[in-house]
Amino acid sequence: MSITNELLNTVLRHAGQEVSRKEFLNLAGRGLAVGVAAGTLASCHSGGGKAAEATAGTPTTGTPAAEVDASTTYTAPGGQTVASSEAVSPPAKVPAEVSQPIELEAWKSDVDPQSGPVPTPLPPEQRVGYALVGLGHLTLEELLPAFGECKKSKPVALVSGSPEKLKKVARQYGIKPESCYSYQDYEKLKDNAEVQAIYIVLPNSLHAEYVIRGASTGKHILCEKPMANSAQECELMIAACKKANVKLMIAYRIQYEPYNRQVRDMVRSRKFGPPKYIEAQNSQSSANPAHWRHKKALAGGGALPDIGLYCLNTSRFLLGTEPTEVFAYSYSTPGHPLFKEVEEMMSWQMRFPDGVIVNCVTHYNTHDSRFYRVSAERGWLHLDNAYAYQGQRLQTSHAEGPAKMQNQITIPTKNQFAAEMDHFSECILENKPPHTPGEEGLQDQRIMEAIYQSAREGRPVKLPAVPGTDVFRGPEPKPA
Repeated sequence: MSITNELLNTVLRHAGQEVSRKEFLNLAGRGLAVGVAAGTLASCHSGGGKAAEATAGTPTTGTPAAEVDASTTYTAPGGQTVASSEAVSPPAKVPAEVSQPIELEAWKSDVDPQSGPVPTPLPPEQRVGYALVGLGHLTLEELLPAFGECKKSKPVALVSGSPEKLKKVARQYGIKPESCYSYQDYEKLKDNAEVQAIYIVLPNSLHAEYVIRGASTGKHILCEKPMANSAQECELMIAACKKANVKLMIAYRIQYEPYNRQVRDMVRSRKFGPPKYIEAQNSQSSANPAHWRHKKALAGGGALPDIGLYCLNTSRFLLGTEPTEVFAYSYSTPGHPLFKEVEEMMSWQMRFPDGVIVNCVTHYNTHDSRFYRVSAERGWLHLDNAYAYQGQRLQTSHAEGPAKMQNQITIPTKNQFAAEMDHFSECILENKPPHTPGEEGLQDQRIMEAIYQSAREGRPVKLPAVPGTDVFRGPEPKPA
């Protein structure tokens, strides 16, 4: 029998099954006609058998470890020999749909935490393009780097009042020079087909204007918190986006952060019985009196709308219900240059349905402290660094007979900015409302105005009753 016939007979003999890589290479290494074999093998695969079945639905590819020759060697150009093995791909299920994860072969036992699905980023041309408006701390330190962890979002345009920053940042992130705009040119985003969403990252007093102007371009709007400086501005923003038929989402990153979502799920499922009391604190130290956060016209207020809002919004998020009454106290150190216009500290209580009390404090002049504790009937949950960009630590406590059980829960972390932006991108791609729409921001603004009123008047302020759960939120986001 000739060598070629031997190869063809081998291929035909295996027409109903895959020819192993080892067998094929052994035959090819004896000088066989690789081109003829490849053509014949391709026709066998297209003709049916197990190979054809593997391509239907979710194809399985790769070589089991038992079939790998692990005893080969590699000879370097200098003649040195090192141990090697056959280079193969481990078995995996590879769905054709780009949004479905590749399923790799199992290797962990169920004794250890299981790995999540492998990332499923959309191809760059399918991701939602964002224009970022404002190149301050948040954009440069958090948002632009976070796009590297996004699966559905990408930066494609920048808006700034600084030509120097525009030029440098555009080069750093591969943004075209023609996609860089001044605040005066903002409306020209309308003609940029790459831009589908605008992310407003400006001082609070500019949110209303730039959301309304942005809506007129026909682009969807993601706006930083607090939504605006007044409830009236929030209402105008919502109306402008509805009129333009564009989506409006407020960037409540905490509602997309995995640890806070874990606590929310444990509270709602009554893990330790019904919640009774929440203590929340978000404090930090400021230093620059000239910064916009210390100008009331730009910030709308001090510690409360900037960082105290996290205590307010997160408490509402955990419980799902709305407060019916607030009672607040505010203080600023007399003569302190940082607090000539805005409050240094705000302490307030909120009464929720079913008797739940939430006690909050926020401060602009203490060492940073960002935590909350949910005290329930049969245990508590404590999240340290709750409102920080990273470093969350979740502890729980409950009793089991004579033992007091205190546990630390560790879960995979996700970049909360990437999760937030990808959720908005998903809403755009699938044409659905966001989880934290403008109505969520409006409700917080109304409650903050009642807190300020209470602090001024020194008395509790009643809030309109809002029956139901998650009344101001949209559908749940998909897992990040």
